[in-house]
Amino acid sequence: MTIEKEPSTQVFQGYITKRLPHVLSGKGCNIVVEKDGKVHDDILDAVTGAAVGALGWGDEDILNIMAEAAKGHTYTFPSLIGNSQSEELSKFYIENSPKGAFASALWCCSGSESNENAMKIIRQYQLERGQPKRTKIISRELSYHGFTLGALSISSNARAEQFKDLLIDQKETCLKMPACYPYRFMNKGETEEEYAARLVDTLEKIIIDNDPTTISCVLVETLPGSSLGTAPPPKGYLSGIRRICNKYDVIFMVDEVMCGTGRSNPNGKLNCWENYLTAEEAPDIQTVGKTLGSGYVTIAGVLVGPKILDAYAEGSNLVIGSHTYASHGFNCAVALGVQKKILANGLTKNIFEKGNLMGEKLREALMSYDNIVGDVRGIGGFWSLEFVKDRDTKEPFSYTVDVGHRFQDVCFENGVSVMGMQGNIDMVSGDICLLAPSFIITDEDVDNIVVRVKKSVDDMTALLKAEGHY
Repeated sequence: MTIEKEPSTQVFQGYITKRLPHVLSGKGCNIVVEKDGKVHDDILDAVTGAAVGALGWGDEDILNIMAEAAKGHTYTFPSLIGNSQSEELSKFYIENSPKGAFASALWCCSGSESNENAMKIIRQYQLERGQPKRTKIISRELSYHGFTLGALSISSNARAEQFKDLLIDQKETCLKMPACYPYRFMNKGETEEEYAARLVDTLEKIIIDNDPTTISCVLVETLPGSSLGTAPPPKGYLSGIRRICNKYDVIFMVDEVMCGTGRSNPNGKLNCWENYLTAEEAPDIQTVGKTLGSGYVTIAGVLVGPKILDAYAEGSNLVIGSHTYASHGFNCAVALGVQKKILANGLTKNIFEKGNLMGEKLREALMSYDNIVGDVRGIGGFWSLEFVKDRDTKEPFSYTVDVGHRFQDVCFENGVSVMGMQGNIDMVSGDICLLAPSFIITDEDVDNIVVRVKKSVDDMTALLKAEGHY
């Protein structure tokens, strides 16, 4: 099937003079997409946009919830008049996290916005308790926390580099510690625990060298997404950061916008960090998004721990500032409906099991013979392939070959949607592919993803050989 092709686009995103593919519809784990005038009606969505879709597309229950939420919604400015929907969503998330981990929540519209809000919440926390000198935030090299200027300031990648002259000071305020990237940066013969200890020791040195009384926060993604390609943290790494934060009275923040809210939880609940931390080691503040609304509404959030909440309550008892659509009643009602359905149907457990099965099958299918895949890694419903020119030396392809983005296109032609990325090694070189399917995937979906991805790897390997790049 073909449709009349429009010559250009009037939407200011992506390519300026080239119209992006358009999604026409979706049902379950499949989407129908028009690209260059041709309709592709059997695309298996293995990345759900950007790790967003939890319930797949066209879910009738959620469509009904949306209709009812619209009927009962009246907008109010959130800092003047609240609503029951945001209260109920907060209660749900707090009760479905380890006991005592979180005490309050703020709901906003995007992951970038949630990280911006978290930065401001932490800053006010330090002021509330009489610590105005604590202004410095330590995040990681090769990280991504959003596309607003504040979020880019705590990030470190090619997207941030282009706006460096506008960012918060990178030497005095937004400090960087080494990336946690075992596949690339763990030394030969080094154990996971030794690598974790080395990284934690480096963090402590950065804190000491920059005056511990000026450090406000340490921030990491529990399972990095588009920056490193779902590199699981080594044993003892996150608990080591928690210990250092406690030692120096520093806030421990985790960004789970991509990896959290059920995508990679081992207990049928919500938080990815539960794979690595006990309830007593929970972060002081956490950002979430993506699967929170499953793509049906634009919603993200900040989960606030009791330590921060108590400082506000004992201080000014006021959160400074607000956003027009913060804690929006309609968005919160739909997100709550999404999360209740996920919980009631055991879908967090399903994606953890089926996602790990997908990862195991991809590893078995791709690592047993010669091709461009150097590593298959991830946990639960969040996985990546890393492409290399030489599997033994881990030599990357030249960035000019653009393997990650080209692989994404090859996958599309083979009927599977993935996300290709570049720059994971040094903000320039390195190619990865992300997979983050819906929580509703079946064994059959897993097998189809593996078959289509394997064919795409074989096609891309052959293409690069023909071009002389492999």
